[in-house]
Amino acid sequence: MSHPWLTAYIDPGTGSMLFTILVGLIGAAAWSFKAFFMKWKVRLAGGQVKEDAGQLPLVIFSDSKRYFFVFEPVCRELAARGIPIAYLTGSEDDPAFSCDIPGLTAEYIGTGDAMFARLNRLNAAVVLSTTPGLDVYQWKRSPRVKAYVHMLHAANEVTLYRMFGLDYYDAVLLSGEYQVEQIRALEALRNLPAKELAITGLPYLDVMAERVRAAGARPAHERTVLLAPSWGPSAIFAVHGSTILEKLLETGYRVIVRPHPQSFTAEAKMLEKLMADFPDSDRLSWNRDTDNFNALREADILISDFSGVIFEFALAHDKPVIYTDPDFDLAPYDAWWLKDMPLWTVSALPRIGQRLDADSLQNLKGLIDQCLDDPRYAAGRREVREETWVPAGEGTLRTADWLDAKIHELTRKEADAS
Repeated sequence: MSHPWLTAYIDPGTGSMLFTILVGLIGAAAWSFKAFFMKWKVRLAGGQVKEDAGQLPLVIFSDSKRYFFVFEPVCRELAARGIPIAYLTGSEDDPAFSCDIPGLTAEYIGTGDAMFARLNRLNAAVVLSTTPGLDVYQWKRSPRVKAYVHMLHAANEVTLYRMFGLDYYDAVLLSGEYQVEQIRALEALRNLPAKELAITGLPYLDVMAERVRAAGARPAHERTVLLAPSWGPSAIFAVHGSTILEKLLETGYRVIVRPHPQSFTAEAKMLEKLMADFPDSDRLSWNRDTDNFNALREADILISDFSGVIFEFALAHDKPVIYTDPDFDLAPYDAWWLKDMPLWTVSALPRIGQRLDADSLQNLKGLIDQCLDDPRYAAGRREVREETWVPAGEGTLRTADWLDAKIHELTRKEADAS
């Protein structure tokens, strides 16, 4: 007689999730073997991985220069309090190297094996990062780190990280109560110890909002649309191709196109063709500024897909958006485990703008005008802001206060134990 579990039906979603877990286990095993091999390779070659001479109070790990703006306001506040910061980055041209923050020491730690070898041997009271996946693949917890702390770099839910993305952090700094509920639900499902959770806000968004206030209202100008797609098979250019640019030009409005930086690498041929077919003119311009502030300020409305810029534009710049609704397979993400807990983003987007699909694309001008003229979207932005940007305007101080207290708590324990 066959066992029931051998003949049970597995639905496609569960099968996809199980496959993801299996791939993860295989990947972890492969990495462990690779790490063992690399360690002996370094030893046989007489090389050494840099080690910290003593315990560092605070290490910030940024896998890309793109995240310096997330850390910068907190770094400045902590520096004013006399707390030294070791800033480890995976970008040789990270702005951290040229910043004027006293007490911040930036170090390029390479990429791949070199990066993880450095991270896995840290000696620190607190490691702060926006990078998910701690202790899942290559990035392992160092036995000499007292606490790993995750900091958000977007105003949305934490369940859209890849599976197990935050499971092995000791603490997570959040910006909304719904994020707390999501993490606690995952911990219960996976029988994980409760992490320390604190709602400290979004320092980078506070800074952006202050820049908006300081810049003041724009003088009279022609209606301007910013197209800021993400990249990949579900992004706007992959789905709608050149049609969306044609429809935007038909509106008669000024158009700014700001592709995701990764598009210029991963989708270079596609972008080259689009830029050749739709060159810069008095009606359309391509924007590649490092800082997106001016592009966001000049635009009256944003069209994007699943990029975090949607919430930056809607909440800090207080303007409406048009968004696409990509058909995501949630199996690789933590959200898959919380099927009975609807995604907050799904409820938030219709309150701040209109959905773009193949049908509404045909009347894009009407869609743009409706979003700009309908007062309900201004009310929706206020609601969404109160849910995912808590407490607005206080993120830097609250985050710095929390980190300051945690560093002193852990360093005091270390001193008492010695």
